[in-house]
Amino acid sequence: MPAAAAAVLGTALAGCAPGSASAEGGSVHGGEASLVLPDLGAVTVLGSVSGRLLLGLGLIVCVLGLAFGVATYVQLRRLPVHAAMREISELIYSTCRTYLTRQGRFLVVLWVFIAAVIVVYYRALVGFEWGRVATIIAFSLLGMAGSYAVAWFGIRVNTLANSRTAFASLAGRPLPVHRIPMQSGMSIGMVLISLELLMMLVILLFLPADVAGACFIGFAVGESLGASALRIAGGIFTKIADIGSDLMKIVFKIKEDDARNPGVIADCTGDNAGDSVGPSADGFETYGVTGVALVTFVLLAVDDPLMQATLLVWLFVVRAVMVIASAVSYLANDAWTRRRYAAAERMDFEKPLTSLVWLTSVVSIALTYLTTWAVLGHLDGVGDGLWWKVATIISCGTLAGALIPELVKVFTSTNSRHVREVVTSSREGGPSLNILSGLVAGNISAYWLGMTVVALMGGAFLISEQGLDQVMVAPAVFAFGLVAFGFLGMGPVTIAVDSYGPVTDNAQSVYELSLVEELPGAAEQIEAEHGFAPRWEPAKRMLEENDGAGNTFKATAKPVLIGTAVVGATTMIFSIIVALTEGLTTGLDNLSLLHPPFLLGLVTGGAMIFWFTGASIQAVTTGAYRAVEFIKANIHLDGSERASEADSRRVVEICTQYAQKGMLTMFLAIFFATLAFAFVEPFFFIGYLVSIAVFGLYQAIFMANAGGAWDNAKKIVEVDLHAKGTALHDATIVGDTVGDPYKDTSSVALNPVIKFTTLFGLLAVELAVSLTGDGRGTLVHVLAGVFFVTSAVFVYRSFYGMRIGGAPAGEEDPAEPEPEEPAEPGATAGGVLPRQGGAGAGADDAGTLVDAEGR
Repeated sequence: MPAAAAAVLGTALAGCAPGSASAEGGSVHGGEASLVLPDLGAVTVLGSVSGRLLLGLGLIVCVLGLAFGVATYVQLRRLPVHAAMREISELIYSTCRTYLTRQGRFLVVLWVFIAAVIVVYYRALVGFEWGRVATIIAFSLLGMAGSYAVAWFGIRVNTLANSRTAFASLAGRPLPVHRIPMQSGMSIGMVLISLELLMMLVILLFLPADVAGACFIGFAVGESLGASALRIAGGIFTKIADIGSDLMKIVFKIKEDDARNPGVIADCTGDNAGDSVGPSADGFETYGVTGVALVTFVLLAVDDPLMQATLLVWLFVVRAVMVIASAVSYLANDAWTRRRYAAAERMDFEKPLTSLVWLTSVVSIALTYLTTWAVLGHLDGVGDGLWWKVATIISCGTLAGALIPELVKVFTSTNSRHVREVVTSSREGGPSLNILSGLVAGNISAYWLGMTVVALMGGAFLISEQGLDQVMVAPAVFAFGLVAFGFLGMGPVTIAVDSYGPVTDNAQSVYELSLVEELPGAAEQIEAEHGFAPRWEPAKRMLEENDGAGNTFKATAKPVLIGTAVVGATTMIFSIIVALTEGLTTGLDNLSLLHPPFLLGLVTGGAMIFWFTGASIQAVTTGAYRAVEFIKANIHLDGSERASEADSRRVVEICTQYAQKGMLTMFLAIFFATLAFAFVEPFFFIGYLVSIAVFGLYQAIFMANAGGAWDNAKKIVEVDLHAKGTALHDATIVGDTVGDPYKDTSSVALNPVIKFTTLFGLLAVELAVSLTGDGRGTLVHVLAGVFFVTSAVFVYRSFYGMRIGGAPAGEEDPAEPEPEEPAEPGATAGGVLPRQGGAGAGADDAGTLVDAEGR
């Protein structure tokens, strides 16, 4: 389907191309792809140090960051692990590898689709020579490959760390149970940021200045494509598996990671597909696209070539210095943690993560001021103290990177009053009040986080008013871009604490699935080979507690990334506005509520955001239904120690099938909607972009934090109250299954959706304006209608092509399996869920809510 659509689009556009569609024609100039870099060698700092030399030192920092990641990977491989645990983690990696391989082939298909559009636009309409077009296509492939590579590295490191963490817990000491996930997370963070920065520095330093713009735009489009596909599909996959596995705890009254449940391996695979692959690709793209947006702004908004070069050198030197800040902060925090908890029997696993985030923020801010003074301090005569102003603006974003996680913890931590309110309401109100309390937490969190973002952006705006207009046009937009830049300053640490979660989650599963406690002579073997007697109960308790900390810090990273997407989108939108207003000299009255298309665009964006969240949850719902259907039909609780590998892989296949189907439908709907709205009217599209950013920000924060509250409410019941298997536990499981697609599917996928739409919109709106300028306005509107209808078809299919189906109540559906006899007392295989009774153990669990036929 993508290839066919690309062919149709290509034919239509090629037929519309002017006879000499070139820059000389005056109507089309290629936009950002035609930007030329200034001479970076003309910049000197501290008297005699060349700007190119500073950027060359940045390359060395990147290489050291990559070496850090590789060294950590080698170290993790060498850590001791029980053979039974290693076997499970390798099975998880094997299924992850199968999933990523299929996703890689799928990405290539989507890339061919995007590449076709690039060729049609830049070659047929803009008139770029084939060499420049090939450069854009090659760097789009490089950007997509970068997102894919860091995702692959992430799952390999995480699946090594999960079994090592599980084994380390047997010694009964909490320190290694914290340090191993932290090492793996920091390894991923350093590799991700270093690789992305390395690629951008190569473009700046080694490619001709007149092709750099083409390289950057191609690179950003490729990154965005890779992140969008991997984030959306990963989010759908992980929650299909998670819900399918979790519901078995209610249906069959089995434990969290019962080895007999074929859905558990898929759940572990999903922890990596959704919570490692997705964030890794997303973080890679976020870091890159924000950098491209700032480079584009500097080249468009600053007239003086020397000032352009100076600001570009400064931006990338600060980025390199912040990588150093993250590494130094991690090493210092690790030393403090080892000294503090070396002999401890218990620890609060959240504390060292919190101290790492704050330490990194403080160190990053200090080094930002120092580096900015060194690079821009000699420009005091320009802009009246430019160096401290821009350093302060960046620091607003860096402070947000530490402050936002603290606010998120107020609503998602196991120590949070909001989370404990969810538990309390569940005692008497069951799943109903559990869900309502989670919705309350999510909604209130959107208020506080929104106000915080507004305050920090407002502060940046006020500083930008203090003379930055002497250096550039629209200094407030530059300030907002720098806030996003500051958000990402702690990039390695932000990714590290996010990646901590999937390792802790998997470690608990690996422990249970390995059945190590039941292996004959396991305790004696471990003591003989490793010098300690395993402490089974403390090990399980620590893994549970650490999983709660992982849940909390997975939640903290989500608003940071979505906030960056929204604030960074402001800078990219500015690039479109500059092109439409001929350098902010004409048509500015169209950016007003008095211009009806602009207002209509604001309204339209909200509709797309709410459709997308519904469609992504629909994909999870249908996939989870099919997974549950298969698991109930194939789970064997009598006479079997563990599910067969074939059944486990079949659940993974179901998850992959619906993840890819849902992702393709939604991606094509977004793609054609972007083309349609860009072709309707340029300022309608500007309103649309602003709208999806604002609606997306609040929708994502609400959904992420509501889901986090539900998740850790379940963890409190399991760890603090020791109430597994009770009616209270069942209520929190139901709430968690609602929160799963909220926090790990819909909310997180809005980030790449916003950035892809904005970035691809740069090309789309330039295409529409160029055709209109050539007297083809009628064709543009016809194409807008065609693209919108195409998008609407995929919007329609996102429900009607994904719905569960089935016969109406009271009629027999031959597709449904016949109910089986209860596998255990109080549980049924035919889909009967226990009725919510009173709180705690001993509550009445008799009765049903709904059967498999919907009655």
